[in-house]
Amino acid sequence: MEAAGGDYSVFVLLDELGASTLRVSTPLVFAALGGLYSERAGVVNIALEGMMLVGAFGAAATTLSTHNPWLGGAVGLASGMALAAIYGLFVIPLRANQVVAGTAINILAMGITPFLCKILYHVTSSTPSIPLTERFQFFPVLAAWVAVLLTWMILQRTPGGLWLRFAGENPHALDAAGIPVNPVRWVAVLASGALAGLGGATLSIFLSSSFSRNMTAGRGFMALAALIFGKWRPLHAAGACLLFGFFEAAQIRLQGFSSLGGWSVPAEFVQVLPYVFTVLILAGFAGQTGTPRALGKPFSR
Repeated sequence: MEAAGGDYSVFVLLDELGASTLRVSTPLVFAALGGLYSERAGVVNIALEGMMLVGAFGAAATTLSTHNPWLGGAVGLASGMALAAIYGLFVIPLRANQVVAGTAINILAMGITPFLCKILYHVTSSTPSIPLTERFQFFPVLAAWVAVLLTWMILQRTPGGLWLRFAGENPHALDAAGIPVNPVRWVAVLASGALAGLGGATLSIFLSSSFSRNMTAGRGFMALAALIFGKWRPLHAAGACLLFGFFEAAQIRLQGFSSLGGWSVPAEFVQVLPYVFTVLILAGFAGQTGTPRALGKPFSR
C-alpha cells in the first residue's frame, strides 16, 4: 500500500508540474509569437520585455476599474501595440538602430509603469489585488496555442505570410514585386506589440492577482531566446517556451524544499535556474539558427 501511495504521489506531482508548465509558459508563448512576427519581417525586437510590462499594467488597471478581465486583456493588448507603434516610428521610417531603440523602449516601460501606478494607486510597487473571480482561470492557455496554430497557418498558407517572410529575407525582391516593404514591417511590429501585450496581461490577470513593479522579470528576453532556439518557427518556438516554462515551474516546486540530501539549498540558487538553463541551451544547442537574412537592416530603395 505504501508503494502504491508513493506511486500515486509521484503521479500527482507530475500532473501538477505539467499543468504548471502550461500555465507559466503562456506569457512566453504570446511574447515569442510577437517577436516572431517582427523578426521574420526583418525588425529586431528586444523591446518585448517593455511591451509585456505595459501590457501587464494596462490589463491590471483596467480589470481593477471595470471588474472585467476581457476588457483588461483588450487594454493590455492595446498597451503593447501602442508601445510597439513608438518603437516602429523610430526603427522603420527614422531608421534608428534597432537594438538601441529596443533598449530605450524597455527603459521607458520600466519607468512609466511605476509612475502611472503612483498616480492611480499612490504606490510605485504594485496595484491592489484583483479578486479571483475577476481573473482568467484557463482561457489564456487555450488562446496561446490557438495563436500558435494561426501563426503557422498565416506564415505558410497566406499571401500576407509570404510577404512578411520576404520582408525579412529579401525585401528588395518584395519591393520589385510591387509590395511596399515598410507597411508590411509596420503591420508585423504592431502585431508583435499586441501579442507581447497579451503576454504581459496573462502575468497580471491570470498567473498573478495584480501588477507589480518589473513583474516580467526577464520573460521578454526568455521569449526572445525561445524564438532563436526555435529558429523563428512558430511550433518550434512554442516548444522552446514549454521547455523554459518547465524549468520555471520546476524551480517554483523546488522552492518548497529548504534542504536537499542534508544540504541547505539557497532560495536564490533555485530562482536563478530558469535563466541558467536558458543560457546553457542557447550556448550549447542553438547551432545554426537560420536568422532572417535582412534582420536588423532598415529598408531603402
